[in-house]
Amino acid sequence: MKVMCILTDGFEELEAVGTIALLRRAGMVIDVYAVESTAATGRFQVTFDRLLNTDDLCVDEYDALFIPGGPHYAKLEANACVKAVIKHFFDHHKVVSAICAAPTILGHLGYLKGKKYTCFTSMNEDFGGVYMDQYVAIDENLITGRSAAASIDFAFALMEKLAGKAKADEIKKSIYY
Repeated sequence: MKVMCILTDGFEELEAVGTIALLRRAGMVIDVYAVESTAATGRFQVTFDRLLNTDDLCVDEYDALFIPGGPHYAKLEANACVKAVIKHFFDHHKVVSAICAAPTILGHLGYLKGKKYTCFTSMNEDFGGVYMDQYVAIDENLITGRSAAASIDFAFALMEKLAGKAKADEIKKSIYY
């Protein structure tokens, strides 16, 4: 399985690093892209460098999209390339996962209509779907997480969707979850 992660300055480190680390423990390839750059600094000043640039991506190579939350969501939502990537994943019925503030991007673009979802509670708007007051919501190929506190459950939901329950259980056991 191959996962694309997109972020930019202001991403939430716990959501990004935790999810990436757990998926890589399961043997997945996670390519991390920065918008219009090859580096991104999180909201708590942790910097990722040597990232891939969204100008060079080929979305057909990926099985899933992962968007961490954080204040960077507004920059991602305003970016034409990011919107095109999201559209591609939904149009091709691939897995789309977003946590915390990031599901609001999907909501503003109309992708949460008729779907079960969760997001950072204070950012929930009427997106036309069913808001789930829980850490993780799954609706077919859509996986959403509520907040940084939900990062581990979110990562395991994504892992189970992509690699199966047995692999998720194996990784859970390896970290004493």
